[in-house]
Amino acid sequence: MRAPNPIDIHVGKRLRMRRLMLDMSQETLAGALGLTFQQVQKYEKGSNRVGASRLHRISEVLQVPVAFFFEGLANKAAGKERGTEALDYVADFVASSDGLALIRSFSKIKNTKLRRSIIDLVERAGGAPEAN
Repeated sequence: MRAPNPIDIHVGKRLRMRRLMLDMSQETLAGALGLTFQQVQKYEKGSNRVGASRLHRISEVLQVPVAFFFEGLANKAAGKERGTEALDYVADFVASSDGLALIRSFSKIKNTKLRRSIIDLVERAGGAPEAN
């Protein structure tokens, strides 16, 4: 069995990120596309390639231009530039349901001191050294 193509993986991650941003289930997207949710899963993992006409339809359903799915790909194709690993990590986090839920909830907090306290807590929980 072949490994998925890196471009297909990238497109799949962007598809998943946008679907989650819209709070849309795989089943809902699949229904709008006339597919099974398993097929959407395969697209999101990059194990199945999305054809041009299908990608166009996905872009309509997810309300983004087709180019959205390829954003950030030029940096990957040129090789890892300094700092792009961190961008990949952030993109993967934002594309996860936990990441999106955290971002949505955190952005609703208006109290700046509380926001800073939450950041400090998360940094300590993640093993970051304490600031002096």
